[in-house]
Amino acid sequence: METWKIIVLSLYFAIMTVLSIYGFHRYFLVFLYYRYKKNVPKPASRFSELPGVVVQLPIFNEATVVERLINSVCALDYPRDRLEIQVLDDSTDETQKLARNLVEKKRAEGYDITYIHRVDRRGFKAGALEDGLKQTDKNLVAIFDADFVPKPDIFSEIIHHFTDKKVGMVQVRWGHINRKFSLLTRLQSIFLDGHFVIEHTARNRSGRFFNFNGTAGIWRRSCIVDAGGWHHNTLTEDLDLSYRAQLKGWNFVYHPQVVAPAEIPIEMGAFKSQQHRWAKGSIQTSRKILKDIWMSDVPLKSKIEATFHLTSNVNYVLMTLVSFLMLPAFLIRLNDPNVARSFLFDFTIFMAATTSVFTFYLTSQREVYKDWKRQLFYFPLLLSLGVGLSVNNARAVIEALFGKDVTFVRTPKYNVGAGTKRVGAGTLRYKWNRKMFWTGLELFLGGYFVIIVSIALYNGHYLTGFFLGLFMVGYLWVGCASLAPGRSTATSTS
Repeated sequence: METWKIIVLSLYFAIMTVLSIYGFHRYFLVFLYYRYKKNVPKPASRFSELPGVVVQLPIFNEATVVERLINSVCALDYPRDRLEIQVLDDSTDETQKLARNLVEKKRAEGYDITYIHRVDRRGFKAGALEDGLKQTDKNLVAIFDADFVPKPDIFSEIIHHFTDKKVGMVQVRWGHINRKFSLLTRLQSIFLDGHFVIEHTARNRSGRFFNFNGTAGIWRRSCIVDAGGWHHNTLTEDLDLSYRAQLKGWNFVYHPQVVAPAEIPIEMGAFKSQQHRWAKGSIQTSRKILKDIWMSDVPLKSKIEATFHLTSNVNYVLMTLVSFLMLPAFLIRLNDPNVARSFLFDFTIFMAATTSVFTFYLTSQREVYKDWKRQLFYFPLLLSLGVGLSVNNARAVIEALFGKDVTFVRTPKYNVGAGTKRVGAGTLRYKWNRKMFWTGLELFLGGYFVIIVSIALYNGHYLTGFFLGLFMVGYLWVGCASLAPGRSTATSTS
């Protein structure tokens, strides 16, 4: 075999091997989930007198949802004399006036609510949370982002976990108030369910580390302080603090039976911006703290799981690389008389790119929704969307590995609720910055896979053509949907 063929196939199978390892890790998480599923967390005891809680609401230019957020938090079923609310507003638009007026109105109604506006955005969200913490004496700190609509009874059960002095944080599961709004929101909800139903449950109940998700949870103030406070040098301050706190010996509790509804991004550009921030932040946190985890005396299982967790977004770089290798590798496969090697080509695609993902997300849907079988229809497109995000998230990983930029880019929200059927362009006031080079690369890869799929079908490799078609659809969909920011008029797919 010519040297170039050896190089191409060696790179291809090396990358697919790594992707397969992470794929099999998904199977392991599903195994842990079922093994520890019945270990439902229960409070050590119950408070005879409920403790004071401060609810922090970090916002930045949230004119469309700020009133919904403040109204829902003021409706919490918790004694008013023990509930303090901080509106931490870094906004530069009309959100300031809306939030300030509503806070004044709620204060007149007897709520202990304060409006805190910072002139500068030092530290972004982490800086706002840190600043708010200095202005309260409450020991329990709940956090809700602007896209959340907490239910009145959200504290009724989880608050009692803090009767255990070793518990530093309690996280609840995210719900999706606009899950059925569009195809994109349906797929996002499946992605999030995999994380919140399977990953969090498996890690927490098996004694491994898991993380606070930045919102819909309660911290013990002394835990935050003991772990070093909120740091500003990553885009995922929540992930960073979570690992530092658990390394200090604090226990975390995940309570999936309690759900905090939230709005999912309705535009591809907003979704990509959010995913970019999460991917970049996780690698920044990995660089910052993974060495400390391995040098600590925590159990080996926690070290291994933390490594998988914090480095998983590297898969997007590998997926982008393997996408470019797919055409030469497939052409070599067509002319290869070795049947076993040809079978291995198809098998690696099938195992690494489909079945582990299918099993992982199918499990989460079965555990949450009675109509879970209807979700199967969306799974091929779920795979396509995951592939289509690879360029966007690979860029995030590379920036985290070689850059130091920690500028926080917000995710636009538009007050899209369960009954919303359509959103016009005029409502989409918040734009995102298009990255045309990267969008062009997505479209190029989409066209690239049109060629590969055509070759596969022409030569009678229909099954391979189908799976490669998922790559084609993913890149073309994500690329095309990224071309027109602020023009989404998605309709319900229910």
